[in-house]
Amino acid sequence: MWFLYLDESGDLGFDFFSKKPSRFFTVAILAVEGIDENRKLIKAVRMTIRRKFKTKKPVELKGVRTRIEIKRYFYNLVSSVPFSIYSLTLNKRRVYDELAANKDRVYNFIARKVLDQIPMEVARTRIQLYIDRSKSKSEIQEFNSYLERQLKGRVDPRVPLNIDHIASCDNPGLQAADLFTWGIHRKYERQDLLWYELFKEKMRYDERYL
Repeated sequence: MWFLYLDESGDLGFDFFSKKPSRFFTVAILAVEGIDENRKLIKAVRMTIRRKFKTKKPVELKGVRTRIEIKRYFYNLVSSVPFSIYSLTLNKRRVYDELAANKDRVYNFIARKVLDQIPMEVARTRIQLYIDRSKSKSEIQEFNSYLERQLKGRVDPRVPLNIDHIASCDNPGLQAADLFTWGIHRKYERQDLLWYELFKEKMRYDERYL
């Protein structure tokens, strides 16, 4: 079974004159093959939270809020797990005005371009795609339909493909994806490689679009 965790970092604001949006927008997918390997990933997230946050309140690992020392601790726990990271980072300043007005189309296109890099043609068991829930019900339906159309020719019809939009606070795998996606985005947005350098060995695809 394949587990794919999709997250984004940055924003899709394009008003560079009166506001201060991010210059780049990153979509990344953390891919894990096998139920046992996925359990190890989830265990590492939960263990990091339990050992590094001395509070009874619910805690979520987030790239923007988690200190680098905790990120290092998490990666030491998970580095031996065979997973891969695929990402595409959009240079927003080079997006055409008419396309910038359709943010959902931009998001869907970038997400699909990342999925294109994952060799799902070789999958022989179920593919489970988790996405950090941020869309409305109608946007989710449009997104799912778009991806299913794009992937139909690549995935064996006998292989079930599930797409679930879940709050990251309820899904440790999405929290791990958030840590890595933030690090990739930080590389482009701030030229900050401190966290990225620790996990770059897991990168299988990391490109800039436009």
